[in-house]
Amino acid sequence: MSNSTAHPYMANSVPALQQEMLDAIGVPTIAELFQQIPTDHRTTRKLDLPPTLGEAELRRHLVNTLAKNRTCEQNLNFLGAGLWQHHVPAACDEVVRRNEWLTSVFGEPSSDHGRNQAWFEFCSQLGELLKLDLVGLPVRSWGSAAGHALRMAARITQRTEVAVVRAIDPERLSVIRNYCEPTEMESHIAVRLIDYDPASGLIDLDDLRAAVGEHTAAVYFETPSYLGVIEHQGAEIAAIARAVGAETIVGVDPISLGILSSPVDFGADLVVGTIQPLGIHMHTGGGVGGFIASRDEDRYAHQYPTLFISIAETTKPGEYGFGLSLFEQSSYGLRDKGNDWTGHSVYMWAIAATTYMALMGPQGFEDVGGLILQRAHYAAQLLSEIDGVRVAFPSGFFKEFVINFDNTGKTVEEINDALLNIGIFGGKDLTRDFPELGASALYCVTEIHTKADIDRLVGALREVTANEH
Repeated sequence: MSNSTAHPYMANSVPALQQEMLDAIGVPTIAELFQQIPTDHRTTRKLDLPPTLGEAELRRHLVNTLAKNRTCEQNLNFLGAGLWQHHVPAACDEVVRRNEWLTSVFGEPSSDHGRNQAWFEFCSQLGELLKLDLVGLPVRSWGSAAGHALRMAARITQRTEVAVVRAIDPERLSVIRNYCEPTEMESHIAVRLIDYDPASGLIDLDDLRAAVGEHTAAVYFETPSYLGVIEHQGAEIAAIARAVGAETIVGVDPISLGILSSPVDFGADLVVGTIQPLGIHMHTGGGVGGFIASRDEDRYAHQYPTLFISIAETTKPGEYGFGLSLFEQSSYGLRDKGNDWTGHSVYMWAIAATTYMALMGPQGFEDVGGLILQRAHYAAQLLSEIDGVRVAFPSGFFKEFVINFDNTGKTVEEINDALLNIGIFGGKDLTRDFPELGASALYCVTEIHTKADIDRLVGALREVTANEH
């Protein structure tokens, strides 16, 4: 390809056009645009890329590659651990695929009333579920929401440490560390991990008391926890945080709130979590949405990095309009001077979640929560009856629970490989991240699992674990 020909996927790659753009911004070379990146962080060798393919060849290549995937539609799935297989009503897909939403990006307020109203309904419905009045538009993920909330607490309290429970999704903890700990940031925040009781899965309150103090900006824990445990010590944890002047931040799976109390009921100041269970399909390669919520108080409102949607009367009596509020404190309004970068936009998932919550209503959340609880406990009971298998934390869990295989003589990897051979995705292997739990896996049961599905899993595990026992 000659230098005068554009790359098929980059129309502005012709040198003459590149030079025209450089001249317009007053920069002599493209290399000068990247001077802020340290030299040792730049790739100097040529990348070994495959040859450029035509559209038809590229499509065939991608289709053949994707065909190698084994999906949860073709296999029985008991994986969770941060991305869960819930039922997505057809109406959710129908609504988000409509052209009104797909084309409604940032424009003039006069053209976006429908989009703003839908976003407002997302915030108001989620706020009702959480019993909170202030909910921002979603950020990329649960981890992003937790990281932002911890930084909000640090700004509010002017403190430099946060306490985070160790029984947390390792990926989520990594995101939190990325938000808090980079030493080159002026607002460096130290993350202190709080241990949990390996017998019950609950937070070790003595370890928490020893860890918090005058430098603690916030205490962060989750219920249900990453290990599936319902943390019933929430009020005590909040009291410990409050005694040292720290904020209490609680992570929650919103699908559980039809049967579990809102974190507000036991003292949460900020609540974060995921919106993926609310009508959003499992997928990879993009965010599935995380939320931040709090009381409607200035001390919280002016620290949010997210966008808010407000409703107000117009000049015409009886008419209402929807619009962005506190826009100026976000990175959209102040760019690098804003309250953090919200990053990857997942606002389309707000539309899906709005549709889901509207379809469900309060009774729907109670029904699906009860159904999940019943089926998860049914599965755990049957699994615990298999010789050599036990439930690690049987005292209280929602949809996920830890199964230990120490007495089967097999590793989790061996068990999962055997299950996969018969079309079953077993639980998330916890061996590497939580070695103190032994040969354990995190299993997930939701409303999509029937009695027949659970019985099939139990039969398969009984056969797999009996081979060498």
